[in-house]
Amino acid sequence: MIGTLVNTAAVIIGGLLGLILKKRMPDRVTTIYFQSIGLFTLAIGASMAVSMEKILIVVSSLAIGSLLGEWFDLERRVEKLSDYLKERFKIGSEKFSEGLVTSFLLFCVGSMTILGTIQEGTGGSPDLLFTKSTMDFFSAILLASAMGVGVLFSSVPLLIFQGSITIIARYAANFFTDDIILGLTNVGGILLIGLGINILGIKKLRIMNMLPSLIFVILLIWLFN
Repeated sequence: MIGTLVNTAAVIIGGLLGLILKKRMPDRVTTIYFQSIGLFTLAIGASMAVSMEKILIVVSSLAIGSLLGEWFDLERRVEKLSDYLKERFKIGSEKFSEGLVTSFLLFCVGSMTILGTIQEGTGGSPDLLFTKSTMDFFSAILLASAMGVGVLFSSVPLLIFQGSITIIARYAANFFTDDIILGLTNVGGILLIGLGINILGIKKLRIMNMLPSLIFVILLIWLFN
């Protein structure tokens, strides 16, 4: 799991550098920078969603996943957890949960994440994850300077998510077909578009409650392929 460990370290170091940069920014620069992050998130999401092929499965995944997430009220639970972490670690960031979720999705739902972890899990080279680590390092600097310490904490779910896929791939590499990777990318892209809308303040969408869609797109493609 050397690739995932390097990736996690890259996000932590990049996030720390971003926090240092954030302290030196005047408020007006932070505002315009935050808006640019919102546009960047929209663009990344659109590029991931545009290649959609299994439209019915993607829509069904979003519908079922959102209903389940709303039923469990994941957004409220994550907000309570973020409030606890902010109090526990004396964090003053207002955008803690937003930074955590945005960063996690940007770092973890792309095809490079899935392909890189599968490649390493099946005994291949971690080079793809090393390349991703470089990209995530610079992204973490930008995100943390705009969204604060939540970006740093996104390294924890990143480690769990990528580590889990690496372990699964070691024993069941054939499970992650091209269709499953594409479906994950499409649903992740749609969620990123929603996050971009939130960041820009256009409308408040409960993206956290839609996260189970990432699980259901895997299940539905596996069942109906």
